[in-house]
Amino acid sequence: MDADNHDALPEGSQLAAIDLGSNSFHLIIVKIEHGEMRPVQALAEKVQLGAGLENDILSEDAIQRGLDCLSRFAQLLESVGPERIRAVGTNALRLAHNRRAFTVPAKRILGCRVDVIYGREEARLVYLGVAHSLADDAQSRLVIDIGGGSTECIVGQRFEPQFLESLQMGCVSYGNAFFPDGRISRGNYRRTYEEARTQIYPIRRRFGSKNWAECVGSSGTLQAIEAILSQNGWDDGGISRSGLATLEKRLLKFKAMDDIQVEGLAAQRRSVILPGVAITSALFDVLGIEHMRTSKGALREGVIYDLMGRLSHEDVRERTVNALMQRYAVDTDTADIFERRARTFFMATRESWQLTPYDWDLLHWLTRTHEIGMAIAHKHFNRHSAYVLRNADLPGFSQEEQELLAVLALGQRGKLKADFFTEIADTELTRILYLLAIIRLASCFKHVEVLEQLPDFSIAASVRSLTLRFPDGWLENHPLTERELETEKQVLGKAGLKLKIS
Repeated sequence: MDADNHDALPEGSQLAAIDLGSNSFHLIIVKIEHGEMRPVQALAEKVQLGAGLENDILSEDAIQRGLDCLSRFAQLLESVGPERIRAVGTNALRLAHNRRAFTVPAKRILGCRVDVIYGREEARLVYLGVAHSLADDAQSRLVIDIGGGSTECIVGQRFEPQFLESLQMGCVSYGNAFFPDGRISRGNYRRTYEEARTQIYPIRRRFGSKNWAECVGSSGTLQAIEAILSQNGWDDGGISRSGLATLEKRLLKFKAMDDIQVEGLAAQRRSVILPGVAITSALFDVLGIEHMRTSKGALREGVIYDLMGRLSHEDVRERTVNALMQRYAVDTDTADIFERRARTFFMATRESWQLTPYDWDLLHWLTRTHEIGMAIAHKHFNRHSAYVLRNADLPGFSQEEQELLAVLALGQRGKLKADFFTEIADTELTRILYLLAIIRLASCFKHVEVLEQLPDFSIAASVRSLTLRFPDGWLENHPLTERELETEKQVLGKAGLKLKIS
């Protein structure tokens, strides 16, 4: 997969994960010792990005709060190489139409990409973090993570999730929706609980108590609930139905969120604890939970373990791509030829076009999956491939990665329409054009190469231009390829890349 290689992960390496949650931002820096991670630095700030989300638009204040927080995080990250940092955004950034107003400056501050991840990918990473914090036994478990904007539910065994779900309910979003101005009433609480039940009800068959032996909670909300129950003597350990009922009664005695005074509750959690209790109670009732213990493992730990896999050549994205190829019966011989030719163009252009190993990753994944749409229809197969890559649940891939792969799949043939690039940040347009050029030119040769060995031809790249030189007479003897290259000359030229052929 690598174009040269990815860095290995020697003993003592430092890695960092940043969880850009809807309620809080979390940073963890770890050192790798004997194949395991040892936390050396952790920081968390209540940013409440989700509270600044209205009509799926993040407010300027919320964006600035987030960027200010990341500026403080960045000071701790100076000792960690950018390739060993991963930042992931969750529900608030998933929903925000203007997410780039945050992610683009965030990338400049952190020096690494900001990956906005889909709900099921968030669930997978949460499970990975929790599973590594628990005993490696064979019993099945239900893992629940209540965030600021979404709640993830996972049933799995050991380190493998079996069922993943992300529900659109969170302690910040429900607090905003059902407790206007922070006012508390039994009616508001009941509406919160009933809405949560409505969200949970469709998943009860797979996530109900018949499918697991224990329940584990992972989130600041659930840990806060457990701490309150323990400090007040309302539970011996973990979270029980009776403890939840006691806490609910106590909280409903207050008239406003700011008035809440309960031993064990931090001041910054006053505004989210009551919707958190309502969501937790609904989960207990619908899924048949009698008792829940909590785990310190969470999304950020899952991101670290996933990053360890990527840097140790155990990338879950490779498994995902291989599974896609099998599901859609991809012709592997064609994919191999296409990948080899794309690599030839990549290696010849990467220095002049300043392409990176990550750019090769995108090309590699695309060459393996570019024809999955053939399983739907040969006509416009690129459109079908793009649709699947954009909309399928692809473990390991971020939302942006799926969008980029969809653009590359769609643009591998035909005209390059302006609306292809609407989801691409302005700063990325030239890079994506270069990758499209590689894909499209490699495609011109993939069927020729099945029949005969390609001649040695030269590839010379400069900014916004590419020159191909073939042996005398070769193009004349391959009129179809010559015509395809002439077509590419016109298409790429209109997109701003000059192609010269001789």
